[in-house]
Amino acid sequence: MAKILKITRRNFLSSAGVGTGALVLGTTVGSSRVFAFAEEAVTPPLTPNVFVAIGRDGIVTLISHRSEMGQGTRTGLPAVVADELEADWAKVRIVQADGDEKYGSQNTDGSRSIRRLFTPMRQAGATARTLLEQAAAKIWEVDPAQCKAQLHEVHHEETGRSLPYGELVAVAADLPVPEEDRVKLKKRKDFRYIGKSLPIVDLEDMVTGQADYGADVQLPGMLTAVIARSPVVGGTVASFKADRALEVPGVRKVLPMAGGGGLGGGFDPLDGIAVVADHTWAAIKGRDSLEIQWKEGDNASYESEAYREAIEASSRKPGTIAREIGNVEEVFATKARTHEASYYVPHLSQAPMEPPAALADFKDGKCEIWAPSQSPADAAKEVARALELDPSQVTVHVTLLGGGFGRKSKPDFILEAALLSKQMKAPVRVQWTREDDVRHGYYHAVSAQYVKAAVGDDGKPVAWHHRSAFPSISATFNGTSDRGSAGELSLGLLDLPFAIPNLCLESCEAKAHVRIGWMRSVCNIYHAFAVGCFADELAHNASVDPKDYLLGLLGPNRKIDLAAQGVEYGNYGQPIEDYPIDTGRMAAVVRLAADKAGWGKKLPKGRGLGIAVHRSFLTYVATVADVSVTDKGKLTLHDLHMAVDCGTYVNPDRVRAQMEGGAIYGISLALRSAITARDGAIEQSNFHDYPVARIQDTPQNIHVHLVENEHPPAGVGEPGTPPVAPAIANAIFAASGKRIRELPLLEGDWLRQA
Repeated sequence: MAKILKITRRNFLSSAGVGTGALVLGTTVGSSRVFAFAEEAVTPPLTPNVFVAIGRDGIVTLISHRSEMGQGTRTGLPAVVADELEADWAKVRIVQADGDEKYGSQNTDGSRSIRRLFTPMRQAGATARTLLEQAAAKIWEVDPAQCKAQLHEVHHEETGRSLPYGELVAVAADLPVPEEDRVKLKKRKDFRYIGKSLPIVDLEDMVTGQADYGADVQLPGMLTAVIARSPVVGGTVASFKADRALEVPGVRKVLPMAGGGGLGGGFDPLDGIAVVADHTWAAIKGRDSLEIQWKEGDNASYESEAYREAIEASSRKPGTIAREIGNVEEVFATKARTHEASYYVPHLSQAPMEPPAALADFKDGKCEIWAPSQSPADAAKEVARALELDPSQVTVHVTLLGGGFGRKSKPDFILEAALLSKQMKAPVRVQWTREDDVRHGYYHAVSAQYVKAAVGDDGKPVAWHHRSAFPSISATFNGTSDRGSAGELSLGLLDLPFAIPNLCLESCEAKAHVRIGWMRSVCNIYHAFAVGCFADELAHNASVDPKDYLLGLLGPNRKIDLAAQGVEYGNYGQPIEDYPIDTGRMAAVVRLAADKAGWGKKLPKGRGLGIAVHRSFLTYVATVADVSVTDKGKLTLHDLHMAVDCGTYVNPDRVRAQMEGGAIYGISLALRSAITARDGAIEQSNFHDYPVARIQDTPQNIHVHLVENEHPPAGVGEPGTPPVAPAIANAIFAASGKRIRELPLLEGDWLRQA
């Protein structure tokens, strides 16, 4: 099978055989042009983001420019290239790209690696295959149409002759690159790897402990640093004493860190005091010995309960209208039957299993970095800015990520390592502890939502008014935003798919007092929770089966045109023509999940099914939760059924794994996780008070049912999470009659009192 080579970008060309007759290809996202480099080429192209190299030994070397954190991108993207190339997977080697603008976007977030790169990668592989077929035709002096690549060889159908790829690359490298319209992509029926399950190439290293994560990289003479940061975001050091810290064996130096981070500080590090030592334990013990007085600043009064009251009050006041159809207020004035509810979701932390860590080596006016980064090119830019270097003087090597969920898209921890290395004139690894990560991160926004509907005699809504109040991610960068942006509202609210004649969606005031950042599924989490639960409430008020009511809300199969309604909608960065909001596909996953879960079956007392559906990252997911609740509020989650329409998928094993992981993540957020603040400081510190789902919280089975179709590929890393919480909440109501309107659902092992 394909393997990961532990080599860097700098020696890729030599390891791939370039300069000895190898064929090297690259492709630029956004352009169909594929460039070939002739024999003896020694300079890499200036703008490509993925390279294909075929050596004279027949080994195919591929560069993967997205970060691997268990989701399988270092397998999926190369598999697409290898499929069109007709490469033998056993002869494929994969190299992790460094951060570099020439690769285009390297942001491994937003569930977009496959959907953005599927066609360019196919084109790259098909172009290489075409060149090899043309090379064989030239050698045999036959029509290229008679030559066909198949599993690392080119065959001449008429004579039965064949040549392995390695014997063709020298000739192929001298051929002109065919125009795109001369390159034929495979038909779906001929896919060799696409649509088939492949084990991820990093699996053996991961399970045997050989994989290199951020904290595993070692350099001669390296030092380790931990940093004491203000408990209140934006706080600064008033004074400190380092005497006791410097007495700890192994501590080398104590340095002020004037990072400038906080609200409006973007990715800049938070101010604090760094303890630099020979090893991590000494650095931690030294930090524990510091005596620091903090000037806490304007956010010292931040307190979660008071803030909740404020944003809940804000959600009940008129906000900024983001989408409107008809006139909801006129309908409310004339309709006697209305229903309203408020929903609350607290701050959340990404909490990856691997806390942030980065190793930097600044010397000779250059900075070299090793880090588990989701966005290495952006990290390189930020380091260059902080150190006043040209971006070409910064290299970011990407290690495996032990989870990311959006946290490692922010390079503040990488900047800390770079700044300290420059001061110490030595390699420095900055190590965050779990407590650092929970207390000083970029949090998922707290949210209060108010929803009101007017219903007709048949119980169906004729008006829907939805207000959403949450502090914006924008405040992290400009410090002034006081409500959700259009981009954030596009994540599960503006694209409300229900067929309702009168609709008003609003964004309400909510100022930030901690750093807000993206987390897996982003605003879809709280929007899906409110929409999914409120739909269930309306169904029960109307005495209609919740699944049937949900299908009725979706209405006739259609594609929703938000542009025609004057709505600013980002559609996850993809053309709406290619990825429309399709209620037919949404209804189909509702029916599939319900059917697979045995919807309508007789259940014992205290047991119930709940359903929710959501479109996020261009994928449609319906989830049915099967739960039981005892008279004393003890919750058991028996099964989850997830129906998933993500269009064309590359590796079904990874899709199922991502959906299972997304479900577990959603269960954590639904049942146990909450970040709260008192006197401006985050109260939680580790998994004892910011718990993730335990074994007893998880279902015995998570059933993932994939829809097969030929729609363009959509995201899979995040869409599994949003419908989980509302499905569980709705199932709890079906089992116990208890309505859930806030997260997390549990206090210890018991349901919250509603």
